[in-house]
Amino acid sequence: MHKDSTAQAKQKKDEREEVLKEIRQLENRQKILENKQRNEERKARTRRLIERGAVLEGIFPLAPDLSGAEVKAFLIALSHLPGAAELTANLPKSGDTP
Repeated sequence: MHKDSTAQAKQKKDEREEVLKEIRQLENRQKILENKQRNEERKARTRRLIERGAVLEGIFPLAPDLSGAEVKAFLIALSHLPGAAELTANLPKSGDTP
């Protein structure tokens, strides 16, 4: 009888260890997937910033010679021109198809 209870206790301990091992594996898999998602989001943002910077430089040839603060001031000044608010209000929202 003592052997049975000892065997059962060992079996339960083994099962518990297996479950804990599986939990750790799933947690690690979750971390890997979260890191992959963050990397993909960062790559998408980087690509978007590069594309928009290229558009800015293509339209305004002096843009490459300006500092970041100067570009910001220039764009703010453009946004205050008459009609700028109407133009931006008519732009399609992100995710909308043109």
